Amino acid sequence: MGGRHRTDELDDGYTSPREPSRRRRGGRGKVLVPLAGSVAFAVLLGVAAFVIVNRDGGCAEDATGLRVTVSPDIHPAVSRIAERFNEAGQEDGGGCASVKVAKASSATVASGLGGSGGEVGAMDLWIPDSSLWVTGVRAKNPSVPEPAVSVAQSPVVMVASGSVVPNLKKSFGDASWTGMINATNAANVDGPGRKVRVLALDPALNSAGLGALLAAAGVATASGVGDEQLVGAMKTLSTSTVKDQGSLLASLGVKGRRVPLGVSSEQGVWAFNTTKKPEVPAVPLYPAEGTFNLDYPAVVTARDADVRKAAEAFVKELGTPAAQKTLQDQGFRTPDGEGGKAISDADGFQAEAPQALPTPDPKTVASMSQSWSRINLGTRLVTLLDVSGTMALPIPGTGLTRMQAISRIAVEGMKPFPNSSEMGLWEFSTHLAGKGVDYRETVSVGPLTETVDGVLRRNLINQKLAGVQAKATGDTGLNDTLAAAYRMMKDGYKSDKINTILIMTDGAGNDDPDGGMSNQELLKLLKDEFDPEKPVSILIIAFGPDAPKGKRQMDAIAKATNGDAYIVKDILEIRKVFLEGMKRRLCSPHC
Repeated sequence: MGGRHRTDELDDGYTSPREPSRRRRGGRGKVLVPLAGSVAFAVLLGVAAFVIVNRDGGCAEDATGLRVTVSPDIHPAVSRIAERFNEAGQEDGGGCASVKVAKASSATVASGLGGSGGEVGAMDLWIPDSSLWVTGVRAKNPSVPEPAVSVAQSPVVMVASGSVVPNLKKSFGDASWTGMINATNAANVDGPGRKVRVLALDPALNSAGLGALLAAAGVATASGVGDEQLVGAMKTLSTSTVKDQGSLLASLGVKGRRVPLGVSSEQGVWAFNTTKKPEVPAVPLYPAEGTFNLDYPAVVTARDADVRKAAEAFVKELGTPAAQKTLQDQGFRTPDGEGGKAISDADGFQAEAPQALPTPDPKTVASMSQSWSRINLGTRLVTLLDVSGTMALPIPGTGLTRMQAISRIAVEGMKPFPNSSEMGLWEFSTHLAGKGVDYRETVSVGPLTETVDGVLRRNLINQKLAGVQAKATGDTGLNDTLAAAYRMMKDGYKSDKINTILIMTDGAGNDDPDGGMSNQELLKLLKDEFDPEKPVSILIIAFGPDAPKGKRQMDAIAKATNGDAYIVKDILEIRKVFLEGMKRRLCSPHC
């Protein structure tokens, strides 16, 4: 089959390399050194060197070069299968194929094929760990082919160190996605999250993490769990993401105040126990409601007819009993869910395949990915705290003044925000910073972990809130304060964060006898200044008997910036309000 040439330059951001130089086969057992082009491709993707094996086995002198890029977890098994395939001199419909296998993160390849990353490099056959990546890529780049078949399977499971499983069941119950949501519900301070810390894999980088999120969301929706609870769980998980599966599994044995519970593929648990040999093995926990499976689809990307034949021949080889046994021996299941000895009923593994949840449609996958991205946007927020005279009035039956209650609400409201947030605090009444200036900056807006006057900003804000006093003779210069704060936040707008003004008040509205901006003037300013490309939204929280009187104006102010206004009756109710605010960031600025 001499004289064959490669002409498969691929479109849409990924190209196939020129065929490697033909080399006569030597004796059995010789391994060729990768060519410079192969090394460049490996370096580009940050992957290991290619496995290149050419052996005698009845092939003609020339062989069609087939470059296969696979998910790192399945790389050892596919490499062994490729070695046997090359050694046997398998025919590809007109000649022999010389298979070269490289490993690369599925997220990295998907990013490149979808046009949002760098060059992917040379590739004729792609085997990611999940069809979810292919679905996402095809939405951005329809020229990427659909998968041919699934070559293996591994269910997404929960996982814990074997030493803590008995105690975990006492505080968490049986493994379930419902339990995971309960344990990560930011509003349920007395829930299982007090004793269990759920570790997440970033869904943007890891298909087991995305599968877990989709499973939890699907179960939550089916059971009628409110959006706020799901959003609260997502926000909590976003603060406990682990970079990769290996790091997550290694951290399960670290003792702490709360028992760590993670998410992994079933094969990942087997590989961790087998290769790392931890003192206490990790144990897979199968969710009661069922789960998603990583399905390792084969995507033929080659354009050249000869190379496509070679790819199809190798895909067929991956489905043979011998190849399937190799995959099972490495902790994978067959595409129909059959496990091998590696994951038989021992060490927490179950031979029977868990119930498979239906695969979500592409729109659902895209929506969940977008929601995760938006929930992980940082926060830039300034709180405007009402310190006018009415705030000194007592709240009947509570033993608290309005000022004390609002301060406690503000402190409670800060708790769900991670240290990466940027926050500041203003107070407002009338003439606080000289005649006609109704506000004063108590703590400048900046990172909560930044030191201000020798104190962390988070601690400083809490200190200021704990010691704040109402101005007995002060009126409520809300409009002038809000106008100044809006311009400040807009001037310092940060696109990687949700930019918000939070007003904490007793709800009486603007009351400025000395003049200042009217309600109509303020609304006009907000409508004129609001920029949907750089949205600064207003969130108003009112507490006290006067709150209903000002609700109409509060609603109008919030609506002008796609914000919202709430009247709360209990201090702990504030957590639900903040979760509602977090939910709004998923639709902002078009809520």
